[in-house]
Amino acid sequence: MALEKVLKGACIIGQSGGPTAVINASAYGAIRAGLDAECITKVYGAAHGIKGVLDDKLYIMDEEDPEELKYLLNTPSSELGSCRYKMKDPDVDDTDYRRILEIFKKYDVRYFFYNGGNDSMDTCNKISKYCQKVGYACRVMGIPKTIDNDLYGTDHCPGFASAAKYIATSCMEVAKDATVYDNPQITVVEIMGRHAGWLAGAAALATAFGSGPDLVYLPEVDFDLERFYADVDKVYKANDGKVLIAVSEGIHYADGRFVSEAETSATDGFGHAQLGGLAVKLAEALKKRTGAKVRGIELSLLQRCGAHLASGTDLAEAELAGRCAVESAVAGKTDCMVAFKCSRNGGAYRCETELLPLSEVANYEKKVPLEWINAAHNGVTQDFIDYALPLIQGAPERPTEMSLPRYAKLKKVLAK
Repeated sequence: MALEKVLKGACIIGQSGGPTAVINASAYGAIRAGLDAECITKVYGAAHGIKGVLDDKLYIMDEEDPEELKYLLNTPSSELGSCRYKMKDPDVDDTDYRRILEIFKKYDVRYFFYNGGNDSMDTCNKISKYCQKVGYACRVMGIPKTIDNDLYGTDHCPGFASAAKYIATSCMEVAKDATVYDNPQITVVEIMGRHAGWLAGAAALATAFGSGPDLVYLPEVDFDLERFYADVDKVYKANDGKVLIAVSEGIHYADGRFVSEAETSATDGFGHAQLGGLAVKLAEALKKRTGAKVRGIELSLLQRCGAHLASGTDLAEAELAGRCAVESAVAGKTDCMVAFKCSRNGGAYRCETELLPLSEVANYEKKVPLEWINAAHNGVTQDFIDYALPLIQGAPERPTEMSLPRYAKLKKVLAK
């Protein structure tokens, strides 16, 4: 849809989906760029993503102390609040869309920025197409975010690198703890990732640097329990009974069933199974089989909000993505998601932004290439290590109070 070069009005910035260690850096990049743009008259933050728009609950970011806003760079999780809310097809039910348009008109919103993963890009895409359909001039941009690293079209996603660094570091520490005694011990570490194994694969970074899992299982390939037992037995005999295993929560059998015992416990707002209990299940099975001491460890929420182990590269790129979305919209772009285009030639890492049509990224998943998984299906290749290693580099400076993290303390003044 062709739009005039200069579009004057307010903007809304929303966060959606699972939190990350650096999602607020994207929010800061977008908020700061919005406040600095002459054509953006007001910057609003949506409370709990698109639900904040539907509920007419918007924070006035213009009234925040500029210095306090900077602390968003040090603050994990979604400071504006998140949601998992699936919008219906507007051709089936346009109730939400009419409400969103009502709110946009009330506050003269001409720019909408949504920060999230696959499902969030679906929401962003639907809103963008609806605004075009009804002829309402509003530039809509998606800002990528997901620790799962499964957004299509971008080299990687803000949030993944910090989670990967946390996972690799934690696995290195667990590996040291798990080998301290002279008796046999098997440890199973469960890592997030429903359909894509990027996070579980990151555990292999620890192994590459001398202290990590012996076996790593990703959901891109079918899980075979008997083959798993054979893998563990082989390492068990070779390592005096010491085995460290990393498994993605989404590993599944050939018939598609999740190995996790909690696969049917509940679903989120988008109908995705909430997984859990896999590490304990596998550990108990291995205990019966070997008689060794076993531990099942689930990193759970810790891996996605471990800002104390954030990647400096990730933080900088997250802020860049938010800023790029606003600056691109102000320049006349719409209906796109910010993506990263990267090169790693000769070990030299370079990252640039590019814009991808929302319709090309919404609801598509990017999985670990099968050629990056070893032939035995119990680890990753050097190509995976070479891909991930540049992303986890650097440690941002962290402001503290009495040796504890200093997080943003926003006033969150509601618009009326």
